[in-house]
Amino acid sequence: MKANEFKKRRQQLLQSVGVGNIALISSAGMHTRNRDVDYPFRQDSDFYYLTGFNEPDALAVFVPGREEGGYILFCREFDETKALWEGAHAGLEGAAKHYAADEAFSINEVDEKLPELLAGKRKVFYPLGHDAELDASVLDWLKQLREKARSGATAPHELSAIEQILHEMRLFKSAAELKLMRLAADVSAQGHIKAMQACRAGRYEYQIEAELVYHFMQAGLRAVAYPSIVAGGKNACTLHYTGNTDILKDGDLLLIDAGAECDHYAADITRTFPVSGTFSDAQRQLYQLVLDAQTAAIAQVKPGADWIQPHEAAVEVLTRGLVKLGLLKGRVKKLIKDEKYKAFYMHRTGHWLGMDVHDVGDYKINDEWRVLEPGMVLTVEPGLYIPADCKKVDAKWRGIGIRIEDDVLVTEDGNEVLTRSVPKTIAEIEALMQQAR
Repeated sequence: MKANEFKKRRQQLLQSVGVGNIALISSAGMHTRNRDVDYPFRQDSDFYYLTGFNEPDALAVFVPGREEGGYILFCREFDETKALWEGAHAGLEGAAKHYAADEAFSINEVDEKLPELLAGKRKVFYPLGHDAELDASVLDWLKQLREKARSGATAPHELSAIEQILHEMRLFKSAAELKLMRLAADVSAQGHIKAMQACRAGRYEYQIEAELVYHFMQAGLRAVAYPSIVAGGKNACTLHYTGNTDILKDGDLLLIDAGAECDHYAADITRTFPVSGTFSDAQRQLYQLVLDAQTAAIAQVKPGADWIQPHEAAVEVLTRGLVKLGLLKGRVKKLIKDEKYKAFYMHRTGHWLGMDVHDVGDYKINDEWRVLEPGMVLTVEPGLYIPADCKKVDAKWRGIGIRIEDDVLVTEDGNEVLTRSVPKTIAEIEALMQQAR
């Protein structure tokens, strides 16, 4: 991502915050894995969105109208020993030179300088309740200012969630963001294809997961966007199964929900396919029903449609199909009204996608479902999950879990399926898998 992209975002934030107010946002911290070993660092999405700064122990401050410049970055000073052991880091000089901070100060000075920056401001925007340490610090800085009231110091009198501004900005993807999301989608799509080709009875779920991660890394994307779900047979009926330890069996389906992350932007793809390379009759019928539901849902992703319309389209197709196959009994409209379909389809059809796999952005405005607009990216992921112990359906359906998920961009005249290169029709999947055997 080019520096100018971050600059434009900061300018938009400063304009929204308004002169006389101030905004704060802190970086992610390091987290201990065990003893003296940390988990790999992943920057806070909101912080990175505004700064591009990929280090812990930092605080970004935004002061509209400030004469010395509105963007101040508190970060770690350069440490030669730390650089020797852990690698390069920006330091104060790098924060200004490479990350365009108008001023940079040591993070060790933050308690001294923040009360000065807060003085005379009306409102403080920051992630209320998101970071307990920052919450405590803000209250302490305000307390210090109030104690100086007799000296003429005035403290902000209002705290406001910065997410109201920032998450609305993040909801609409720029051309630069979409370039990264397309790359994440393309690499993830190829990983899913490799996984289909590598699937065999007798292999373990984690071995197929390894095929995915290997491809992601070979393509230069070293992080997964979320823990991969590689669920064979009845494991696919557990929505967030991540054990990935069981052996794959002939006659079962394998559900894979996995995506790579590209410079903090996520892909999110699910495909379900037969371990043997050929769908059974029962699997084929349920799979085609889910695919039909997804097709109907994607058709509703367009400017002017409500957020809920893709879900409603999927639910109608699924419910009608479940009645036809005998898994539900009754009139379709009443079954939908009574939510009887939730016995086999219990989640929504999608979510926002971006820097977080379940990305930020309101789904309702003034208690009304949001209208879709160009630049929004969402997933479309209907499914069916028939528990293995479900005695009220014919045995042939039991233990089958199917989900089909794609990433969809709302365009000016409809939509673009970013993950369209992964096969998903029955004929395409069977042909691909048979070619690899």
